[in-house]
Amino acid sequence: MPAILNYLLHLATAVALVMVYFVIYTRMTPYDEVTLIRGGNHAAALSLSGTLIGFALPIGSALLHTPDYYQFLGWAGGAMLVQLLVFQIATRLLSMSKDQIEADNSAFGVLLGAISVSIGLVNAGSIS
Repeated sequence: MPAILNYLLHLATAVALVMVYFVIYTRMTPYDEVTLIRGGNHAAALSLSGTLIGFALPIGSALLHTPDYYQFLGWAGGAMLVQLLVFQIATRLLSMSKDQIEADNSAFGVLLGAISVSIGLVNAGSIS
């Protein structure tokens, strides 16, 4: 396959994976991030931004470290599962997350975002 087509295939797939992750994540959360963000809720924006960055990190690593498209898809799928699982565990351990995000507690939003970015970095480093 010509290099430009390979690039476009990987780019389109990576963008599609981020979009799929966004849809799954926003449906998993006990609050509506998009509505909260439209209303100016900083905590929801910080949390969602962190999780998107946290997922994009292992996607970037998978793009760099996998020799073929199907391995990339496998690692990306695994990374998505890890990020979603960590979110579920973190919100269960921090049982008041819904109330804190809806109350626009920015510190709590940063905490959730930082957890996602931290796990994303570890996840990305594990793909090599």
